[in-house]
Amino acid sequence: MEWSADGRPLVLATVFETQGSTYSKAGAQMLITGDGLFQGMLSGGCLEGDLAARAAAVIESGDPQSVTYDLGQNDAELWGLGVGCDGLMRIFLQVLLAKNNYEPFATMTKAFAGYCEQLVVITLESPLEGLPAGSSLVTVDGEISWTDIDSRYLDVIAPRKRLPGAGSHAETVQFENKDVSILFASLQPPPSILVLGAGLDAEPVVRLADELGWRITISDHRPAYIESGDFATAERVCCLPVAEIESKISLDRYAAAIIMSHHLVSDRQYLELLAPSEIPYIGLLGPPDRRRRLLDDLGATASQLEGRIHGPAGIDIGARGPAPIALSIIAEMHRYLVRS
Repeated sequence: MEWSADGRPLVLATVFETQGSTYSKAGAQMLITGDGLFQGMLSGGCLEGDLAARAAAVIESGDPQSVTYDLGQNDAELWGLGVGCDGLMRIFLQVLLAKNNYEPFATMTKAFAGYCEQLVVITLESPLEGLPAGSSLVTVDGEISWTDIDSRYLDVIAPRKRLPGAGSHAETVQFENKDVSILFASLQPPPSILVLGAGLDAEPVVRLADELGWRITISDHRPAYIESGDFATAERVCCLPVAEIESKISLDRYAAAIIMSHHLVSDRQYLELLAPSEIPYIGLLGPPDRRRRLLDDLGATASQLEGRIHGPAGIDIGARGPAPIALSIIAEMHRYLVRS
């Protein structure tokens, strides 16, 4: 990002508590510059102007700040805007500086580049000199990769690294008989999606998935399809016979796969490939009769796909044509991913 290349001071804004209906939930984040530019949104545009003003103050003082937005009064105007929301949102602002290598955000980007859920710990309020507000911890590959938290306090925090089912949340932790408010926030890397088949209708699938920030691998055994397709936004583009995919692509990294080669033999081979994998969502393009035929051809192998195969792939939105069909597929994948 050019902001860091220019050495600009930035502010990391992190939601740490919400009540009622809010645009973002605990753990959501955005970056703000001192002159009011930002990446990401926490409120759909309602609060970003005020957050930008507060970010400038945080940069000037160097001190973190917590802010509470109570949007429960729908009939009141907030900063000249009729927000129309009905919830409460608490946000923590902390400065990121080039001299500190923009930590903890720099290490958070490494966590997002992985394939497993990671954790950021941010001290929100603390009376302890050795554990000031803003002190943080980030895990990568399940281990502490960066922290400026005094080692005296890590023993209490470290056992919570894996957030077993707790999700992102703030809680009060006791150190030296004193209450410290700490945010334990999940860092969820974007899901990796495997697209098997590189026809023209795969192009909008890749584009829409990229809009959601998903990481896409596309593979096809036909060189002409790969060479002529527009897959510039894909993370990886492969021209591979089905028999070589397992040795070249780590299937366990993928949260979802969509089979769309429009070639019966290839689709059967793709299903055979994915059957023993642990990919939880497997979409199959084509009508129900085609799906039944393919599964019948697989024989006993088909039982390994039970509960995972979705075919015809996509939510029924009356889609016709490549773009609407891609929208229905991505929507079904998204619904599955957020519920799993």
